[in-house]
Amino acid sequence: MDSNATDRPRRSRGPARALLAGALGVIGAIAAVSLSVPAGAAESTLGAAAAQSGRYFGTAIAANKLSDSTYVSIANREFNMITAENEMKIDATEPNQGQFNFTQADRIYNWAVQNGKRVRGHTLAWHSQQPGWMQALSGSALRQAMINHINGVMSHYKGKIYAWDVVNEAFDDGSGGRRDSNLQRTGNDWIEVAFRTARAADPDAKLCYNDYNIENWTWAKTQGVYNMVRDFKQRGVPIDCVGFQAHFNSGSPYNSNFRTTLQSFAALGVDVQITELDIEGASPQTYAAVVNDCLAVPRCNGITVWGVRDSDSWRSYQNPLLFDGNGNKKSAYNAVLNALNSVGPTTSPSPTPPVSPSPTPPVSPSPGTSPQPGGCSATIRTVNSWPGGFQSEVTVQAGSAALNGWTVSWSWPGGQSITQLWNGTVSGSGSSVTVSNAPYNGTVPAGSSTTFGFTANGSAATPTLTCTRA
Repeated sequence: MDSNATDRPRRSRGPARALLAGALGVIGAIAAVSLSVPAGAAESTLGAAAAQSGRYFGTAIAANKLSDSTYVSIANREFNMITAENEMKIDATEPNQGQFNFTQADRIYNWAVQNGKRVRGHTLAWHSQQPGWMQALSGSALRQAMINHINGVMSHYKGKIYAWDVVNEAFDDGSGGRRDSNLQRTGNDWIEVAFRTARAADPDAKLCYNDYNIENWTWAKTQGVYNMVRDFKQRGVPIDCVGFQAHFNSGSPYNSNFRTTLQSFAALGVDVQITELDIEGASPQTYAAVVNDCLAVPRCNGITVWGVRDSDSWRSYQNPLLFDGNGNKKSAYNAVLNALNSVGPTTSPSPTPPVSPSPTPPVSPSPGTSPQPGGCSATIRTVNSWPGGFQSEVTVQAGSAALNGWTVSWSWPGGQSITQLWNGTVSGSGSSVTVSNAPYNGTVPAGSSTTFGFTANGSAATPTLTCTRA
């Protein structure tokens, strides 16, 4: 993401009427977060409140503002994860080919760790903010320069960075395909090469793909990135997380299906992170809804807002952050803090809707479950639903012996049909459905489980499942 107002502007995406839909969709959410929290459970800062559920709440920091006492005071008090706005980007860290400069990046990193905070790295491979020497390269020379840059930056910070945005904004806004860039023109495998290079450079850092306008599940760009991540996981390309920039505004409004997006990506086996959050007008309801979306997804690690005060924002004219230009807390701040505190201390976030524990001992199989002692069982739950469709997750559980392959079958009760499936292979026709394991999740140790998920047309249903060992 470009944090300078002079950088490439965001393209508007999606119908304006989605703004109204998003607003309606969060009314229930804000009602929940406005409830009082027991005094013993409430934390008074964003980072501490997020930490109650094992998450972080971070911000982007600019090195030239570390001399601003108000800025530093807020950043130090409220946030426990730090991202450099521009100082770790390509033009800042390798201004001349083969000559690295970490002066400003280290200034931010050192300030963060000296104050007990972790750091996200942003970003290693990107079509924008390339230095002039890199813009002049193409083909194999550019590809090698990208590899050298990743190695140079990651070796400097090896073992020190929590997660890297390895590749940033590689997909086209409208079509859902790859963005035409000098990096893309080196070959369609450039993203994969970047991730494999990054894994070798620092095996301990989480490796993320980061992009904007991929929050709405229905948009082509979202599906394009989803398909890439699914392909990477199937082929063993090292990717650990996906960053959703979440720059919500009148052109790209918040939609309540953002939770579906987070859940769907997480079901692929990656963590999800909200990396650059700002909301035009700083609606408390929308801020609370975004936080609750993250809290509802166990693999949502945390949230980063893109700037401290409105005056620090790359979109300062939209007043999109949690503190005003004078450093005062806005209503959106209170909504976020209440939402984070609503989880309470030492409580892991529950799926939505919560899964009820099975009675012990089980009296009889529950609807939607197929226990097979020593074999396997499968349980289905509805993750989300909307008019005309729904999303479900199926958990396949091994019995007393390990699985070396599995098949789950069921019959739809009312004409439902799968529209998209992940972590499995679907077959069957009409009301009968059979899902077999994907190449990478057929082996399940005794007593362990794996999952697959899908979206479907029709009314949400939890049919009785039959699990069979391969």
